[in-house]
Amino acid sequence: MIWQLDLFILVLVIICGIGAISVKDLLGAAIVFGAYSFMMCLLWAIMGAVDVAFTEATVGAGVSTVFFVAAVFRTTRRTKD
Repeated sequence: MIWQLDLFILVLVIICGIGAISVKDLLGAAIVFGAYSFMMCLLWAIMGAVDVAFTEATVGAGVSTVFFVAAVFRTTRRTKD
């Protein structure tokens, strides 16, 4: 495979991972986590593990992100920032 594409997706995975833990807004962190899971799905697919990529796409990028966003919308803020 093209090693430049592998490296580019790996850099995006690292950026999304760092972004997911450093974003202060919970909704933003959930969305960046979904992007992280999608990039991991692409990385697994490029490496040839299509079954793992499919599982990562459905569970990681799909269901977990929807649950995180739904949980964020059901919470309330204590202070008026």
